[in-house]
Amino acid sequence: MDVSAVRAAEGQPKRAGGSRIATLAIMAVTAAVIVAVAVMTNQPANSATGLTNVTTTGVATGEPPAVGKAAPDFTATTVDGKAVKLSDFRGQPVWLSFGASWCQPCRAENPDIQAAFTKYQAQGLVVLQVYMTEDSAAVKDYATRVGLTYQKVPDPDTRISSQYRILGIPTHFFIDRTGVLRQLRIGSLDPTAMDTMIAGILP
Repeated sequence: MDVSAVRAAEGQPKRAGGSRIATLAIMAVTAAVIVAVAVMTNQPANSATGLTNVTTTGVATGEPPAVGKAAPDFTATTVDGKAVKLSDFRGQPVWLSFGASWCQPCRAENPDIQAAFTKYQAQGLVVLQVYMTEDSAAVKDYATRVGLTYQKVPDPDTRISSQYRILGIPTHFFIDRTGVLRQLRIGSLDPTAMDTMIAGILP
């Protein structure tokens, strides 16, 4: 009998078994990684910062917003069908906020944004809120139910959000009367922080 053939035959099952174990181990590790990524991706909000991670699908054009420079201009249509251009508000302090009705931290702070708008409206404050991935009907329905009276812009294709490089919502931009971005805040704001940010663009 060929001894080498016998040894080869005896070793075959061991190698096959080892191969199966290795394959199962790789599959288990891969599954664990996929689950971990899924959990992180689907995490609705970071409770520490009041932030919901988002991904834009539009094309990021022009320079990104930078404190101390003119806020990137854009044109849009409000939920009421009114054409607006950011630069049209020169001479007024502008609070540009990015959010969505499906974003829990955004929903939580919207009543405070409305209260701040009511408080400072007489001093010329403009609040312009951009709603990511939502159409006009959805935004209007939500705003009507909640009682939001400031200007609202749907951004279904994330065109504006992409231009402003939004990675999480809510994100807030405070723009002075000359059109210069003075403050940028990512995450939820409490009423005290809102007052402080607004005070910086009112003069």
